[in-house]
Amino acid sequence: MNGGRPLLIGITGNIGTGKSTVAGMLAELGAAVIDADLVAHQVMRAGTSAYAQIVETFGLEILGPAGEIDRARLGGIVFADPTALACLEAIVHPATLEAISRRIAATSADVVVVEAIKLIEARMAEACDSVWVTTCQPRQQVYRLMGGRGLSRAEATQRVQAQPPQEDKIACADVVIDTSGSLSRTRARVQAAWQRLTRREKSGAGERHGEP
Repeated sequence: MNGGRPLLIGITGNIGTGKSTVAGMLAELGAAVIDADLVAHQVMRAGTSAYAQIVETFGLEILGPAGEIDRARLGGIVFADPTALACLEAIVHPATLEAISRRIAATSADVVVVEAIKLIEARMAEACDSVWVTTCQPRQQVYRLMGGRGLSRAEATQRVQAQPPQEDKIACADVVIDTSGSLSRTRARVQAAWQRLTRREKSGAGERHGEP
């Protein structure tokens, strides 16, 4: 524990760089993981205030047959227009941050991981004890989006190019995890960073409690 609350690791990185893979490896090591994207899905469900604002802003054409927001349709709009993307984020980020804060407050885990592509931009990183950034080659991002999300090459390339430079996030990182190599290599990097962080935390806790 860190001052009476969980040790908080924030994981970020541009689309397709392996955030979820690294978060899954940390879960195997005992961390509780909060996926900000999944939380955002929930705060955008029909009946929420964010839903009402999004529909009012982008129109009924973004809705699917059941009346929920079709994220593919919405994504097609916002990833082609930086102004529209900023508008969407201004609606979704505050509600997502509030929901994540409630989950952190309610957990009994010693370590909590928040996985969020906008961890830094949404100022979630400020609450984290350690910020981890995943990175890889742009061509790997495109291939991963094509394989994992079924996007065409043009769609995947558009989404990768809509992201800010990876270097912007890396400049804010306490830990950088390069996922360009094999899964075993990535896992080794994750385990080494986890051991360094938890060892330092235990040492600090010992000092605070007067332990040798």
